[in-house]
Amino acid sequence: MPVGQEKAPWGGWHREAMTERGINFYRKETYMHRFFVPQLYNETMTIEGVDARHISKVLRMQPGAQLQLVSDDGVSALAEITAIDSECVTVHCLEKLAESHEPAVRLILAQGLAKGEKMEFIIQKAVEMGAYSVVPVAMEHSVVRLDGAKAAKKVERWQKIAESAAKQSKRDIIPEVQPVQTMSQMLSANDCATKIIAYECEDKKSLKAALKEALKEAQAKGALTDLLLIIGPEGGISEAELDTARAAGAVPVSLGRRILRAETAGLVAISAIFYETGDLGD
Repeated sequence: MPVGQEKAPWGGWHREAMTERGINFYRKETYMHRFFVPQLYNETMTIEGVDARHISKVLRMQPGAQLQLVSDDGVSALAEITAIDSECVTVHCLEKLAESHEPAVRLILAQGLAKGEKMEFIIQKAVEMGAYSVVPVAMEHSVVRLDGAKAAKKVERWQKIAESAAKQSKRDIIPEVQPVQTMSQMLSANDCATKIIAYECEDKKSLKAALKEALKEAQAKGALTDLLLIIGPEGGISEAELDTARAAGAVPVSLGRRILRAETAGLVAISAIFYETGDLGD
């Protein structure tokens, strides 16, 4: 047992005076590597597969090193490696961690398919910033056309990027990259109370004004809990798609006087939304 620890019932270990050479180990948790597991079911657990190889071969961690585990239900714990090889890492959970890294608002980004590596960039950054889920949307003006096996393969790769970004940014969940959908399919599958669509020809309502209205309306019901943000591809959103979104309750908004690229618009909007909802600080 590490110096300064006293065992407590699972829920977890009392961590007092864990110091060595004047370094407070508790503070070092901020910089620890984070790994996702299906469930935190016991004090002693194993990590296998890709994560085990990453811990042993890439990070070259050794017994005694500490890391964080996060289960599918968002519960996180501080753990210490007790045994390690290339295919299996055994860890001992020290304590559950109460701090949450998730925004109060579950934001779903519906992103029109962008070409090249732009979708990878968008998904990576959206997950880092706090998006709950990302939906690749096949829109009329999308340059990229994906269907069948090709679409499934792309989504599989995008999901791996989302997982990597979630680990790096200390998320408590791995955001889902949903299957490629049309505008109508996406709206049916993601019926959030608040829906916002960024539209370059909108000149009456700003994103800030729409958010203020949504927050005011949500206060009467308790709080703003979910939000669907729709962003077009390089070619923009068609009139028909705009009408479909409006019919589903989406509010068209302007993101300012400048035209933003497809890979920029969503990230600007996510930042503004989380700023207005208080996720970027008081």
